[in-house]
Amino acid sequence: MVRAKPVLHSIPPMKDLTTENITENVNLLNSQCDDPRTRFLVERLVVHLHAFARETRLSSKEWQAGIDFLVAVGQISTDLRAEMILLSDTLGLSMLVDSIDHPRTSQFTEGTVLGPFHTHDAPVTDNGFVLHSDPDATRLFVLCSITDSKGSPIRDVKCDVWEGDSKGFYDIQNPNRMEPDGRAVLRSNEDGIFFFNAVVPVPYPIPDDGPVGKMLKALNRHPNRPGHVHFMFEKLGYDKLITALYPRGDPYETSDPVFGVKESLIVDLGEVDAVISQKYQVAIGTKLLQYNFVLPSEKEALDIRASKATEALDGLGVKAKIINGLPVPDLD
Repeated sequence: MVRAKPVLHSIPPMKDLTTENITENVNLLNSQCDDPRTRFLVERLVVHLHAFARETRLSSKEWQAGIDFLVAVGQISTDLRAEMILLSDTLGLSMLVDSIDHPRTSQFTEGTVLGPFHTHDAPVTDNGFVLHSDPDATRLFVLCSITDSKGSPIRDVKCDVWEGDSKGFYDIQNPNRMEPDGRAVLRSNEDGIFFFNAVVPVPYPIPDDGPVGKMLKALNRHPNRPGHVHFMFEKLGYDKLITALYPRGDPYETSDPVFGVKESLIVDLGEVDAVISQKYQVAIGTKLLQYNFVLPSEKEALDIRASKATEALDGLGVKAKIINGLPVPDLD
């Protein structure tokens, strides 16, 4: 019995394959894809992958080493260890994709990398929650607000927050982890305010005992991230924001291995005064992080994304049209 599967459409004939025309032939076969965006993505991926191989005169030995490296990244990954995200982060791709997909004008809060330590099991709780039971920590009171582009407070925003402990470890790095620690899901109140008790973040090394760590060592790069607190905001009608805040003066502020630090996200810590202490029941003198996050509506974000995409593609000489904020080839 013939095992070949049926082909339901005509196949364009390929030319005799050479190093000069193989890219054209691959894209000829891939051009049968019905979805224009998928067809565009794969076509450009093939073009740039092949250009990399040609430009570097990539050897079979080097390509096999690359394949082995990617296999190792996949093999070490688990539900709690996101090595592939770590690889994307350390190559600057995560930051680039976020900046493209969630572009901001100066009036809105900038995003940054999700990182490999986010989980989906954080306790859903109330404002004022204490993230850590860490007895060695310097306490930090986080008091923030969320507004729209007109300065109006946004209530009932889902605020997913997480950070490491006073030694720079996230809970999922604890082999004896029994429950979430250092993370919570809160909601902004009617004034757009949310608040919680955390610890002053400290610098820490990203996991460097796997293939990504070996890559950093080979490149003579350090693994140390500056201290930060993560935030993720979601509300229907607004563009999702993944970001972090970095206390000023960290020794790794200007050499973050995942390229996540932006000037607008560097903050000066203050101290809780008598007014805040009485209102939120926090000890006077506790370190204080205050920040106002500004979220764009879905329409505002879509308009910014479309404008940035058009500008970028025009600069590259690519003829495209924008559909739902994403470019596809303009064949008209």
